[in-house]
Amino acid sequence: MLLQFLLIPLLSSAYVSACSSCSDPTNEVLHKRLVRRMQPDALNATTKPRGPLEWGQINFLHTTDTHGWLQGHLKERNYGADWGDFVSFVKHMRRKAERLKVDLLLVDTGDLHDGAGLSDVTEPNGVVSNAIFSNIDYDLLAIGNHELYETAVAYENFSNFSKIYGERYLTSNVQIINKATGEFEDMGHKFRYFTTKHGLRIMAFGVLFDFTGHSNVSKVTKAEDMVKEVWFQDAVNYPEPIDLFVVIGHNPVTTNVPSSTFGLLHSTIRKMRPDVPIQAFGGHTHIRDFVVYDEMATGLESGQYCETLGWLALTGIMSNTFRGSMNPHGVPNPIKKAEVKGTERARSSRRRLLPRPRMDLRYARRYLDWNRLTFAYHATKSQDRTFDTPKGQTVTNDITKFRSDLNISKVYGCVPRTYCESCRPFGDEGNIFTLLETALAETVVNPSRADIPRLIIVNTGSIRFDLVQGPFTLDDSFTVSPFKDTFRFIPDVPYSQASQVLDILNAGPYQKRSMETDEALRPRGWDVCTDPLYTSFTEAKRHVSYSGDMTRRHELRVLIPGYTTVDDFGTDGDDTPHSKIPQYEHPNDVQANGSFPTDGSMPDKVDFVFLNFIAVNYVLPALASVGAKYTEKDIQYYMPKDFTTNSYLQVYAAKNWQEGLPNCPVGEGVG
Repeated sequence: MLLQFLLIPLLSSAYVSACSSCSDPTNEVLHKRLVRRMQPDALNATTKPRGPLEWGQINFLHTTDTHGWLQGHLKERNYGADWGDFVSFVKHMRRKAERLKVDLLLVDTGDLHDGAGLSDVTEPNGVVSNAIFSNIDYDLLAIGNHELYETAVAYENFSNFSKIYGERYLTSNVQIINKATGEFEDMGHKFRYFTTKHGLRIMAFGVLFDFTGHSNVSKVTKAEDMVKEVWFQDAVNYPEPIDLFVVIGHNPVTTNVPSSTFGLLHSTIRKMRPDVPIQAFGGHTHIRDFVVYDEMATGLESGQYCETLGWLALTGIMSNTFRGSMNPHGVPNPIKKAEVKGTERARSSRRRLLPRPRMDLRYARRYLDWNRLTFAYHATKSQDRTFDTPKGQTVTNDITKFRSDLNISKVYGCVPRTYCESCRPFGDEGNIFTLLETALAETVVNPSRADIPRLIIVNTGSIRFDLVQGPFTLDDSFTVSPFKDTFRFIPDVPYSQASQVLDILNAGPYQKRSMETDEALRPRGWDVCTDPLYTSFTEAKRHVSYSGDMTRRHELRVLIPGYTTVDDFGTDGDDTPHSKIPQYEHPNDVQANGSFPTDGSMPDKVDFVFLNFIAVNYVLPALASVGAKYTEKDIQYYMPKDFTTNSYLQVYAAKNWQEGLPNCPVGEGVG
């Protein structure tokens, strides 16, 4: 029924703006009172960008790791825009590029679902969110690892999504079995050679990192093998002139991240084509980052979860076919050169491959907060009805309707405060993993064994986002914990042995995300860095309910907490100024206990409960190291198969968070 519904065009709906006179986005009082909100229950930002964007000869808008957050962040002011607002923004920016006589390309680097209700409540996931996403006419796209875990998702992506974008969907090293022939074929296209509207000739590749956790119907060729293939060598040495290489991929731009293959791609292309600029766009590590590879090559990464829109402006490409403006008038232009000497990271991970710069290239990069105030500021200077386009209005209304049809706004309870992943110390009341210890103990209970003491271990990677004060909905259960890991156990484990496992796991490596079938315990691609611990790469993070004062340009203002990014170009990349959010580390795993003796003594034996995700490769070896010899045959279901890590917070909220309903207040000051 749902698939049939998606086959028809998205329904058009009338839009009536609630604001006809609010023309100044800096007037915050008027802004709060009159501007129509993106989704009916969304908040809008109150801090405007620091200034106009720089425009160059060629410009890029970059999204990555959207993970289904197309409705925006309904309870966070920094990121309240929805995909319809983005559709309108893109339309205005393309018009502006035309007026300035410059090129503007849109790029996405994958991971379109696994993270929000809009994408994840459907079977297969992504069928609704992909239809919404496809309202943006991207110029280049790459595939993410989350498009490949499950066979049904991979085929939906191959059969439908890839066909929408055709030659623009680049899967240089990813193939899938064609059901008709039984042979592997490209999921998209290996490369794209094209000429921009103003005459720049571009060769583009889309390369996924060396991912091995995919479904067995797909295949990912390692980058070190791909660059040796004849088609790649021929494309780099294309017989037609190339003015710019654009290398995109679900791939960290920082080359000292173990999973990144951009360093290899850069050095391979540079050795063959030392005179052609290279521009990379990456993803996967969910951070804001900008990297200088050499004087003619840089890389941009643009965050996660529709929190960030990346902007890159480049000028100085020498091309005898370019017919646009090198430095457009009436707007700021890029002024920074790409200099490898800037950081220790640059010196250690990249060697100088160019004897001298061949062109006087200038760059500008910016990380835009995903909200209507930001979009309107850069597009039209106004949030009134001049910003909204008919298509953008339709997409916004369709998102509202989809949310209603899918029932993802169903409220289970009222979250009394914000619980964050890393802005509060582990053990603090406002840390989400502290909450988990209570919620797991209360909800993960096998009725037939409820009186038997139990230890419950879950990996912290099962939590993907903060739990923000306000209504706890079905959508929140997906944004906080989208995965559906089941609860397994070994009965009657000596407490003296089971109690040692948590410390062993926390002393070991971070447990990386992979996938498994319902019946299997052993996941595929276990040793692959598929979803890294993001806080280990950057200080740029998000969300906490406090605010601070900061003097900037002699103006005293209260800054909302948010991203404060440091990259190879320095500290001025964030489009909107924010106060820094504290960062605290958290362990690999947390443990809850239930039905322990009330006199404070320890039980002799426990039901040892854990997730299927960590069962074979982590829990069993830890038990073995303390003398407990168990095998996969000893592992049983503790809870029903349909009770997963996506379920227990729903149960906890329905039982414990009813105070404040139905008019549940959203936390103030949340970034």
